[in-house]
Amino acid sequence: MRVLTVILALEALLLWGVTAWLVVELLTETPTSLGGAFALLGLSALAAVWVSLIAVNLPRRRSWTRGGALTWQLVQIMVAIGAFQGIYARPDVGWGLLAPSLVVIVLLFTRAVVAETTPEALYPDDADDRA
Repeated sequence: MRVLTVILALEALLLWGVTAWLVVELLTETPTSLGGAFALLGLSALAAVWVSLIAVNLPRRRSWTRGGALTWQLVQIMVAIGAFQGIYARPDVGWGLLAPSLVVIVLLFTRAVVAETTPEALYPDDADDRA
């Protein structure tokens, strides 16, 4: 549970860093498409907020965090696949996105994480095991 939370917190911090970098780029450079630049900035900020909420609420044992984390990891895997391909391929970026995503997905389905994030009302007999 702690490893999962740390990885998600690091992903959130990196997303906030990317968002800050995009703000600096928008203020110092002339974008090819102003609308595209604002859209990318907005998506980056939205992703940073979402992953931050997941990282903060995971230790609080919120059941929705597993689904949110899985969804984000799948999005991140799609970006990683894109980073491996094309004219501007960056395998280093691809591996940097793919490796933590795979680790998080495996951790999300471990018995401990599922038990910690399952509402007690569904399994009242297991409540003593989690305390």
